[in-house]
Amino acid sequence: MKISIHRSSRGGRRSAAAVALSAVLALTATACGDDGSGSAGDKGADGSGKGEIVFWDNNGGIRTEVWKKIIADFEKANPDIDVKYVGIAATEYQSKVDTALQGGGLPDVGGVGAAMLAGFAAQNALEPLDDRLGKSSLNGKLNEDMVKSLKAAGGRDDTLYSIPTSANNGVLYYRTDLFEQAGLDEPTTWDKFYEAADKLTDKGENEFGYTIRGGAGSIAQALDAMYGQSGITSFWDSGNEKTTVNDPKNVAALEKYVGLFKKVTPAADLNNDFTKMVAQWDSGTIGMLNHNLGSYQDHVKALGVDKFRGIPQPVGPGGKRVQVSNPVDGLGLFKSSKNKDAAWKFIDFATSKAENSMFNEAAGQVPSNNDAAKDAWVSKAEPTKLAAEALSDGSTTIVQLPYYLPDWNTISKTDNEPAFQKVMNGSMSAKDFLDTLADQLNEAQTEWNEQKG
Repeated sequence: MKISIHRSSRGGRRSAAAVALSAVLALTATACGDDGSGSAGDKGADGSGKGEIVFWDNNGGIRTEVWKKIIADFEKANPDIDVKYVGIAATEYQSKVDTALQGGGLPDVGGVGAAMLAGFAAQNALEPLDDRLGKSSLNGKLNEDMVKSLKAAGGRDDTLYSIPTSANNGVLYYRTDLFEQAGLDEPTTWDKFYEAADKLTDKGENEFGYTIRGGAGSIAQALDAMYGQSGITSFWDSGNEKTTVNDPKNVAALEKYVGLFKKVTPAADLNNDFTKMVAQWDSGTIGMLNHNLGSYQDHVKALGVDKFRGIPQPVGPGGKRVQVSNPVDGLGLFKSSKNKDAAWKFIDFATSKAENSMFNEAAGQVPSNNDAAKDAWVSKAEPTKLAAEALSDGSTTIVQLPYYLPDWNTISKTDNEPAFQKVMNGSMSAKDFLDTLADQLNEAQTEWNEQKG
């Protein structure tokens, strides 16, 4: 069955509430539950608490193995419930849900992180979870900042539409062996980062200093590099009306960053999403990679623990580290589910201590369950430990991205990822790109402010 991609219109933005995200801390349509008739606005039913439920994983392939273990544990503990797992690549997930929202066929449970939460909630697709959480043994056991982040990102009167599973953070991975051979310092500042990128490049030997993300997901990484270098600490001006993305300091930072493409990076980077970028770094001789905690275990498997490190993003002006927020990930219960009680049991189980710890150890991310966050592996996974320290020791300022805008994903992905590739290949200036992005964001923010007021 061919799936068409639904793209929301900027003219049809819906109201959403303001967000202050936590600094502590990123297929064929399948029938849902009993009859597969679910679509946005369908009230569904609590059901018998037994039978089949369908779970859509929003990072299929990458997390399939650990989710199958969690499902096996759940089905053993709940023999009267069967979970049908559907793994969907992160780059395709939103279009799959959008299609199902229009035509039916939503799952019972799905991955719903902060970045896409406002859009789904605005279409009345998600079940409020405050009451269910209040009656659960999870109540009081989840990281409060993550819960607040998802409440704010949902944009509806501080309602919780997704139970947090994990938090992520941006990481600069670098090859310690290559740095040592070249006599380079650890890339703890942006100056050292650029020096290393240049010195580690030998195109004749197919050696590069850096790999830059030009495919899906490129905008968030570019924003991280921009704000990290410029030192600007807010996404909006003091009046909360105009974005700072096209501030002259950010324009200059993007020009310098994009100037790395093909000079010290592989040409293939133009189309690389995170899976291709990570695989390229793991199998080649590339000095540095910007990604998040989620790829840590991939690097361990490919390189071992002695050939690389994952450290917080470089510091910029005045020794200050500035980075953009990574969205909290979570599990949502779709309102159209005809078996909500069984679906909730799965969410509740998946975020319990043992299962949440297992999931996040595999993902290399920060657990949402407070008891799971105390497990020994957290302090042993160096990038996770260093990220947590950087976010709690006062050295890092987080620029909060506007996940609360229902069209944030459309603006930051569909509308502007192709334009960013034009900046990389030189057919569009960084200034024109950021001015266009700013216009779209300012329009969305104005509409949101008007509807909120």
